[in-house]
Amino acid sequence: MTDNPKIEELRALKEKSKEGGGEKRVARQHDRGKLTARERLELLLDPGSFRELDSFVVHRERHFGIDEQQYLGDSVVTGWGTINGRLVYVFSQDFTVFGGSLSEVHAEKICKIMDMAMKTGAPVIGLNDSGGARIQEGVVSLGGYAEIFLRNTLASGVVPQISAIMGPCAGGAVYSPAITDFVFMVKGTSYMYITGPDVVETVTHEKVTHEELGGAMVHNAMSGVSHVAAETEEDCIYLLREMLNYIPQNNLEDPPYVPTNDDPLRMDERLDSIVPENPNKPYDIKEVIRMVVDDGEFFEIHEHYAQNIVVGFARLGGYSVGIVANQPAVLAGVLDINASVKGARFVRFCDCFNIPLVTFEDVPGFLPGIDQEHHGIIRHGAKLLYAFCEATVPKLTVITRKAYGGAYDVMSSKHIRGDFNIAWPSAEIAVMGPDGAVRIIHRHTLAEADDPETKKAELVEEYRRNFANPYVAAQRGYIDDVIEPRETRPRLINALEVFRNKRDTNPPKKHGNIPL
Repeated sequence: MTDNPKIEELRALKEKSKEGGGEKRVARQHDRGKLTARERLELLLDPGSFRELDSFVVHRERHFGIDEQQYLGDSVVTGWGTINGRLVYVFSQDFTVFGGSLSEVHAEKICKIMDMAMKTGAPVIGLNDSGGARIQEGVVSLGGYAEIFLRNTLASGVVPQISAIMGPCAGGAVYSPAITDFVFMVKGTSYMYITGPDVVETVTHEKVTHEELGGAMVHNAMSGVSHVAAETEEDCIYLLREMLNYIPQNNLEDPPYVPTNDDPLRMDERLDSIVPENPNKPYDIKEVIRMVVDDGEFFEIHEHYAQNIVVGFARLGGYSVGIVANQPAVLAGVLDINASVKGARFVRFCDCFNIPLVTFEDVPGFLPGIDQEHHGIIRHGAKLLYAFCEATVPKLTVITRKAYGGAYDVMSSKHIRGDFNIAWPSAEIAVMGPDGAVRIIHRHTLAEADDPETKKAELVEEYRRNFANPYVAAQRGYIDDVIEPRETRPRLINALEVFRNKRDTNPPKKHGNIPL
């Protein structure tokens, strides 16, 4: 206690600003299985590190129906703090105050911390839980959204931006998370959509629930809007903190180095036999990744979306790397529209923030079919090609088995500035698979053969021996070395050391025109 009445008044106001919409609304928030805005920040940030800004702000205009309802701080909590000792800027929307709706001052508070993040070079994390624009403020609220969208765009590629959807996120509000680098969602309590179930039913006569229209698994498995699906809010925040360990503060820094006790020279003999002798038999590329990276730890991104390609973060020799890998266990690892877009987005993020790329390649080509062609596989496949071509970070590639056709070129080949390209003895690098090639090249021979199947088997083996192997490419220098699979970890770590300070440059230009 103090005898100074002004200090007592200050303390009372500070406490009042922490009450949100009051006990009843806080209780309703908890009844929905959701934390409050401040409880989320307590979990997200290092203990005692949060410094709040604009806690005395209130909505400044007279609005129909809410004239007498002014809450200190309005409907969002903003400020800065640390995660594992590293500075971050945060905003956490408060659903207990006007449903977390975005007002003019709400937007101004968010814009202020985004401007600070750009000036100081630190990530921005938004915890979204809002009913949308504050209807009583009309176009002023809409203008506030646009101010945020502009800053999201200007900050893109400068500082990491992460959105966690902790409740509703609807209408125009969805476009801020959509511009950010990563979107986390919570199963059962968070959802995103442009128009809600009522509007959908009115316009299309389709009945749909919030969860079916825009729930966490809809956007993690079907639309690809979200990158991580968490079981609970606590789990969501834990995963967000973990991911940040792989990412630098800004585009001028390198990712954080974390010493490891995992021997950089470790060789895993299981790798020597993980690729089946039958080239059409699947295996799990995630097992390969875990055998190679530090301590077997792999932070997967977009786990449920386009599962024929795998992307995520790991470490090699303590250094953060981005992993891009074809998944033979799903659609044989073929590249389709969704896989191409997923891979391109991740490659561009890593290139923005100086994270080296490690590619594990086992790809039979691009997915054929009328549906893929009509929906633009040419345009979408070109996104992945463009992303790898444009990337100037160290690029290391391991061909484990198939590398066929144009997909060979696309997956960080030597021809598009791959720095270190190696192959396992099981690698097959060719225009197409042996079966298809023999059917085309030797169609007349097969038609005239007394025993077409036996003749085909002979020709397939001849093609595989002469073309579908890594040695033809190695003879031309397209592959830097053919290695025993067990050597993969030490060879990659050594290459990372060699190329760690490497930076390619692109021609001067305002920006390229990626085939969107």
